[in-house]
Amino acid sequence: MEETKNSPPIQGVVIITLPPPDNPSYGKTITAFTLSDSPTHQQQEEEEPPQQSQPHNQDLNTGVLRASLERSFFFRPKIVFGLLGISLIALSFWSSLTQETVFELRDVEHDHKSSNSSFILPLYPKRGGAWNSRTDDEIKLGRFVDFKPDIFMDQEKIAKSLSAATKLDSSVNFPVRGNIHSEGLYYTCMRVGNPPRPYFLDIDTGSDLMWIQCDAPCTSCAKGAHPLYKPRNVNMIPPKNPYCVEVQENLKSKYCDNCHQCDYEIEYADRSSSVGVLAKDELQLVLANGTRTKRSVVFGCAYDQQGTLLNTLASTDGILGLSRAPISLPSQLASHGLINNVIGHCLRTDTNGGYLFLGNDFVPQWRMSWVSMLNNPFPNLYQAQLMKMNYGGKELRLGSTSYGQGTVVFDSGSTYTYFTDQAYKALISMLEEISSEDLIKDASDTTLPICWRAKFPVRSIEEVRQFFKPLNLQFGSKWRIVSTKLWILAEGFLTISEKGNVCLGILDGSNVHDGSAIILGDISLRGQLFVYDNVNQKIGWIRSNCERPEKVPSPPFF
Repeated sequence: MEETKNSPPIQGVVIITLPPPDNPSYGKTITAFTLSDSPTHQQQEEEEPPQQSQPHNQDLNTGVLRASLERSFFFRPKIVFGLLGISLIALSFWSSLTQETVFELRDVEHDHKSSNSSFILPLYPKRGGAWNSRTDDEIKLGRFVDFKPDIFMDQEKIAKSLSAATKLDSSVNFPVRGNIHSEGLYYTCMRVGNPPRPYFLDIDTGSDLMWIQCDAPCTSCAKGAHPLYKPRNVNMIPPKNPYCVEVQENLKSKYCDNCHQCDYEIEYADRSSSVGVLAKDELQLVLANGTRTKRSVVFGCAYDQQGTLLNTLASTDGILGLSRAPISLPSQLASHGLINNVIGHCLRTDTNGGYLFLGNDFVPQWRMSWVSMLNNPFPNLYQAQLMKMNYGGKELRLGSTSYGQGTVVFDSGSTYTYFTDQAYKALISMLEEISSEDLIKDASDTTLPICWRAKFPVRSIEEVRQFFKPLNLQFGSKWRIVSTKLWILAEGFLTISEKGNVCLGILDGSNVHDGSAIILGDISLRGQLFVYDNVNQKIGWIRSNCERPEKVPSPPFF
């Protein structure tokens, strides 16, 4: 409709933007503008210094514009700073109310800020129930060592096996078998080869190399969940390869020109070991947006396992090394430019698995607690400097460490948590006070060194939580105000035995490595998202139910 001569001039415009129908949580946006019919005068006003007085014969509409701006609270500093302070307080309060972690799932396909991608892998527990056997006492922290003569494989025998393997039908596939035994730890599924075949691998942030049990031929292998990986000659990594130089760094005898493969041996903290050769094959990965991609990666073809590995591999096929070493899978994918070198895992407390992601697209940066990574004494492990540790309100001395500072290693390859000798003895002494008519020690239960019997069979830790206090690990500073804290509740250090007793899942780590570090295993890593950011050299955590990634709501007032 055309404007009549008697119509009043437009003084302002209000624009209301409604949220999209599929996501009303964005809220509506209201934008107001005050208009002027004299753009020339308005332009002159903007160009003049703010201190200069305005002429008395200024255009009426321009005066309305200035008066409306002066009345606006955005031009009153006291109100602006007051509102900002209230917003920050409300933001902090809103953040503290929410215990569970949610995630902002950015569309990888349309994210122009980074050319890298991210992968989410589901995790599965290797047991049907709670930790219930001392045979589950498993700790990895693998390191490459020199070879033992009695298990060194004959080179000619391997060459013949590799030649024969090329004649096998590579299209043969077997169905995934269910888990029969309960060995502890968490695993995921990786698809390797062409065509890709599934393999179940234990996730281990304390080990460098990803390896799969391999028919090369196999000297000592466990049953496993799938048929052994069969390498071909083209899969073998030569001794001069940089990855071979890395894994043979501790060898007393250097590589030989006559060798056609790269041999290695890994020894774990629980005295088990794995011997094999390095191979290279395609690894199939699925992006967060469902896109599939393949990359050639180097991994171990393991043909000789000794010790507890033969028990724990009854339902899996190998180990997925996630450490900081260049040969670890995350480091290799990052070197290809496929991901940023960031790893995150979230283990559920109810033994129903969790998830693992590679890449930085699923890190809730603004709500996590962060500490700096240490590069010593174990350069490839995820470790941080511990300043103080309390059980309840009582301090646990860390042992013979410099300036009262200790080291914490985050190890998803260990079932339980290990304390230094002095910290462990101090904790045991403090736990003596919980003995009562309701909860007494049961020496007949040998599941773990210390177990308690209640008046009733314990079905969940919540039923006995009131008898125990949380652990508080302080990083960065001894002063509570400026330190970064990791709280481990009773569910993070207690487990239930087959007898219905509650047992302490913290063990004496005097004989683990040099006994100077506190090692947080799966029992203490559950119920929280842990992120290892190798790009920025920091470790972060936040409480989570670890069920599934969800979108993060936008912070209020931002």
